[in-house]
Amino acid sequence: MIELGTHLIDLHDPLVQGTLGAAALVFLLLLLVLRAVARASRAVEPLTGNLMQLAQRVQTLSDGQQQLAGGLHHVSEAQAASQAKMLSLMESRLAEVNRAMSESLHGSATRTARSLGDLQQRLNAIDKAQANIEKLSGNVLGLQDILSNKQTRGAFGEIQLHDIVKKALPSDAFTMQATLSNGRRADCLIHLPNPPGPIVVDSKFPLEAYEALRRAENQSQIIEAQRMMRISVRSHIRAISDRYIIEGETADGALMFLPSEAVYAELHGNFPELVREGFAAKVWIVSPTTCMATLHTMRAVLKDARMREQAGAIRRELAALYGDVERLGGRVSNLDRHFAMAAKDIEEIRISAEKAGKRAHRLDNFDFEDLAKEPGPTSKVIPIER
Repeated sequence: MIELGTHLIDLHDPLVQGTLGAAALVFLLLLLVLRAVARASRAVEPLTGNLMQLAQRVQTLSDGQQQLAGGLHHVSEAQAASQAKMLSLMESRLAEVNRAMSESLHGSATRTARSLGDLQQRLNAIDKAQANIEKLSGNVLGLQDILSNKQTRGAFGEIQLHDIVKKALPSDAFTMQATLSNGRRADCLIHLPNPPGPIVVDSKFPLEAYEALRRAENQSQIIEAQRMMRISVRSHIRAISDRYIIEGETADGALMFLPSEAVYAELHGNFPELVREGFAAKVWIVSPTTCMATLHTMRAVLKDARMREQAGAIRRELAALYGDVERLGGRVSNLDRHFAMAAKDIEEIRISAEKAGKRAHRLDNFDFEDLAKEPGPTSKVIPIER
């Protein structure tokens, strides 16, 4: 860019480059001419006559230079006008771009604010979910602490068993923490009729072996945990059979309640021999779901037994009901007889009322003055109908 006064000339403009090329060509021609003139003056100094011609040529070149200067001035003015027009166009384009950028930035700011609001709401929801997760984690840890302690685990199983039995059986059909004749205390004693007799439900299950089986990371740990699982379950089955199956006092079987469906599935899925050993020892393993089904079956047995116990009372009540029905029939017959007599009396009363009405009508039409004028020793007596 070249600044000429208040005008800026762009050297990269094709028009300016063409003008400058023409000016350079003219200037080159001028130099060649001057050089030729110089050579001619040195070579033909005697020839003075040619000087006038050379002067004329120089004058012609001067005129051409002036014309070239005028053309350059015109080109400069055209370049200035074109530059001004270009600047105006650039300013308008820049204004449009600025306006578009402002609108785009405003829309982006609005969308960003809306997105930030949505993000804030989602963060609040995430915070609430995190709080719930932390609370749930605390509850899970508390449950793990409960299950890790043998006494608290037994209490948890007893509470769960009590809730299930309470929902399935009447309150007088079971006893929690019942003491047997051998001094053992059963977690739950269900009073079934003979046979089979009262049946014990034990809720104390050793979960240490199962937890070890879940924590096992390699094959050797799995084998060891399975061995401990078999030992603990067998010993528990044997303990229930020895403690809670008493001949003449309880049923010839007992229930081993598992407070976890996962442990029940593990035993039936991977330790079927333990389940068979329980059947052989008459100790039936139940989970919360199967325990509820078993208790509903016991409820039906209790209902049938109570119906049989009340059969004599029902027969006595039926005999008394039959006597009451017979007495009711006799009293209905007496009432019907009384109704018949009352209907006969009402009919006789209706007949007497009709006769009395007829007599009153005859008396109302009787002429006493005519009777008084007629002679006669005596009056005729009108008989009264009865």
